[in-house]
Amino acid sequence: MLLATIGLISSLTAQENKTAPVKKTFDLSNRTADHFMIQYGLDKWAGAPDSFHVKGNSRHFNFYFMMDKPFKNNPKFSVAYGLGIGSSNIFFDKTYVDVKSTSALLPFKVSYPGTDSSYFNKFKLTTIFLEAPVELRFFSNPENTNKSFKFAVGAKVGTILKAYTKGKDLKNKTGATIYGNKFIEKQTDRKYFNGTRLSLTARAGYGIFGVHFTYQVTQFMKEGFGAEIKPYSIGLTISGL
Repeated sequence: MLLATIGLISSLTAQENKTAPVKKTFDLSNRTADHFMIQYGLDKWAGAPDSFHVKGNSRHFNFYFMMDKPFKNNPKFSVAYGLGIGSSNIFFDKTYVDVKSTSALLPFKVSYPGTDSSYFNKFKLTTIFLEAPVELRFFSNPENTNKSFKFAVGAKVGTILKAYTKGKDLKNKTGATIYGNKFIEKQTDRKYFNGTRLSLTARAGYGIFGVHFTYQVTQFMKEGFGAEIKPYSIGLTISGL
């Protein structure tokens, strides 16, 4: 009887071991984790009046260093955080943004056809931020992320470092250059712009290449200093190491 009982227990134990799911283990010793991210793409201003004459070739360039922490129970997921620089270049058509003005509202001075006002052939407004991004990431192949589908959602908070305008080649009302096509005027002042920005982020890709989307939650300009502009951007991401 005792031997029969022992045999039954052994049989049940063997059956349980056979049917119990085997937990997959991952070797992360050689794992690359997107420690570096470089982003380049197009910038837009939601809420900007048509009278600002923002051009469609406005663009950004971002660079971040990230720390990546995989989940112990499922390394396909991880949390990443880091620090980097984000810059935006907004271009205008025959519009002068006077950041040195003493006006309560940031002036956008447009040179309309038929007027005597001059204008720059090329003119842009650049803002540069120190940013701290945070992401929730998913890798389909956590052991080799350079051969993996990647998805991430998150946010980033930034503080403004610099804001300036740059105009090149001042022209008169007939379109003739005034000081030569190499003439450049640069004005630096950040008093009109929100010193802190919070943005929502998302990106997807395969290997080291991906696409990203960013939407700024906070207003671009300080409250009461101009239009309620919410910048957003889309572009390409190169990530790895």
